[in-house]
Amino acid sequence: MKALFLGKHKRSAVGALEHLVARGCEVAAVVAPDPSDAAPEQRLDEAARRHGIALASDDELYAEIDRGGLRDVGLVLSFLFWKRIRRPLIELGTCLNFHPAPLPDIRGLGGYNVAILEGFFQWGVSAHFVDEDFDTGDLVRVDRFDIDADRETALSLDLRSQERLLGVFRDVVDAALAGEELPRTPQGDGRYVTRAEFEDLRRVRPDEDPETLERRVRAFWYPPYDGATVEVAGRTLTVVNRQLLRQAADANRAAGLVP
Repeated sequence: MKALFLGKHKRSAVGALEHLVARGCEVAAVVAPDPSDAAPEQRLDEAARRHGIALASDDELYAEIDRGGLRDVGLVLSFLFWKRIRRPLIELGTCLNFHPAPLPDIRGLGGYNVAILEGFFQWGVSAHFVDEDFDTGDLVRVDRFDIDADRETALSLDLRSQERLLGVFRDVVDAALAGEELPRTPQGDGRYVTRAEFEDLRRVRPDEDPETLERRVRAFWYPPYDGATVEVAGRTLTVVNRQLLRQAADANRAAGLVP
């Protein structure tokens, strides 16, 4: 079966592409972000090059379809892809998205942050069919697991979630490649976190109680990105607690950055 793979620079996305190749799936093209400061093991574009797979933009895929190409593609796979997938791309074959949050609980972005801020006891990752809206298509599988929101950071929850998401990808793709009919369960109503809501959630309030402040600091700890923020002298600064300072110190020591 021929597939298209659209993803981002993540170890899990690289692992997903490697799984497709190992299963003998012909990957016609990979859509990856522009080169960045991602670590080598995260670079989806480099993984594609290692296997001689063509790199393309999503615009190039749409143009190729308009010219009558790619009609033999049976799988369109979105793994953490950051753009809306439109017709006719979603009509080429079975089009699936792999989302790092439980659906329909949390759509869009900011899932890890909300889970920690609001003290979720359980988290999850999802595979679903793609329709023309974000994260609303029929569910194939949701893998839920227990978390301790009093200890997690956005980074630690992402690490756990990406491992689970790759496992879901392997299971679902293996079933699709074997010709099995994938389950479809309508999602119903869900919560969508917008960019504006995400940016508001990261801001520390002047009158915030200590427990909420502690949660907000952990909920947005994902270096090198801005964490929980405060405005001081016209500058946006990230708030860090002692636990996170210790983590940063341990990472520096492990890298040999010691005085």
